[in-house]
Amino acid sequence: MVLEPVGRIGRSARPLGTAVAAVLALGLGTACAPGSDNDKPASRAPAAVNTDIAKAGNVVLTVWDQEIQGGQRKQIEMLNARFQARFPNVTIKRVARSFTDLQKTLRLALSGDDPPDIVQANQGYAAMGQVVKGGLLLPLDSYDRVYGWKKRYPKGLMDLNSVTPDGKSIGGGNLYGVSLNGEIVGIYYNKDKLAKIGIQPPKTWAEFEQALATAKSKGELPLALGNVEKLPAMQLYGLIQDQMAGKQAVRDLVFGRKGSWTDQPNVQAAQKLAAWAARGYLNKDANAVKWDDTPVNFAKGQGVFMVGGTWWAADLKEKLGDKVGFMLPPPAQAGAAPVTMGGESLPFAITAKAKHPDVAAAYINFITSPEAMDVSVETGNLPALAPPSRQPDGAVMKEIAAAWAELSKSDGITPYIDYATPNLADTFGGPLQRLIAGKATPQQALGDAQRDYSEFLKKK
Repeated sequence: MVLEPVGRIGRSARPLGTAVAAVLALGLGTACAPGSDNDKPASRAPAAVNTDIAKAGNVVLTVWDQEIQGGQRKQIEMLNARFQARFPNVTIKRVARSFTDLQKTLRLALSGDDPPDIVQANQGYAAMGQVVKGGLLLPLDSYDRVYGWKKRYPKGLMDLNSVTPDGKSIGGGNLYGVSLNGEIVGIYYNKDKLAKIGIQPPKTWAEFEQALATAKSKGELPLALGNVEKLPAMQLYGLIQDQMAGKQAVRDLVFGRKGSWTDQPNVQAAQKLAAWAARGYLNKDANAVKWDDTPVNFAKGQGVFMVGGTWWAADLKEKLGDKVGFMLPPPAQAGAAPVTMGGESLPFAITAKAKHPDVAAAYINFITSPEAMDVSVETGNLPALAPPSRQPDGAVMKEIAAAWAELSKSDGITPYIDYATPNLADTFGGPLQRLIAGKATPQQALGDAQRDYSEFLKKK
């Protein structure tokens, strides 16, 4: 699903733009995706922009999104209703798909004769880079000059959704989407289960590993995982990798600056994940459980801990109330700066064949407006920018807000590792499935990742 951080809600008194810019200062840079010099998708950027949506006539705007989790679904439904109330001449035809299904069908849908007007296209080479290369998305720079997204969002956030027209470089070029929410990957925990086994939320990485061992010894499943889609194990591996390799090494590796997947800290991270699986810290059927079923199972009592993104917070709050807690991966030393992967939510983009691009741009502007940031908080999400009037409600949302503020202060966000190549979700995600099943060694898993990585870098 996605890369560096977004705006924040929380206790820090620093200005939003400064705080977010600090988090994003990891330097996206540019990195190249494969493709020939003859790949020249035609620009369909509008010569003029019409913002008078009320006079656009009766419009059916088809929007494909992956906002299917409870809080995300409530958020987009509320925003859609408000947009239609503001513009009664516009009817939104919403098509909701899971993240996995959306990614599988995106390119085929956009290249067909009747594509949607708006889609959520994941950042990175595998999704946005490829559809931009194919000329399937509309560059938004003309609309930005009217709506001022680059004035409202820190540059780092705009860079995340920017690609060169040939699809070869991310982090620069034209703007192709705008995101509503922020994301961080952390550790959820069941407060009742922690109390039952007699431990407190861990403050150091060693304490966290000891908590996993204690949970296992007390007959509890230490860590719930659903990994049918392969990405969940990559996130779990990435969480460990951050601790073993450090944030700068991870950033350099993902963005192709230096390093190898077979470097010792990366292998050690795989060894740690394999050891956790061998010790029974993960559910044995992890590779047969769907990603979206993981928080459902966790809410039913499966697992003391669960690694996951803030996109699950609203659902867990609704089902567990104040019994669910959220923490950042604890550092090696208590009180040290935390590190974890994160990003912003999938951006809303306009398709190149959109029937109503001006109306689509107005929709994107509305669902990323200050009003939308309030709705994000109200529905239990983490907004991309500071909300003008709403504050998080409930213990877990306040913990997430505080975690975000802490990460903003310490520049503690690392990118999602599947951004490293267009195919890493398969070339490393598959081997990680085998690793946790005991059918591949850490060296084999990292070797597969490195071969894909090396081939990709050769095509720069």
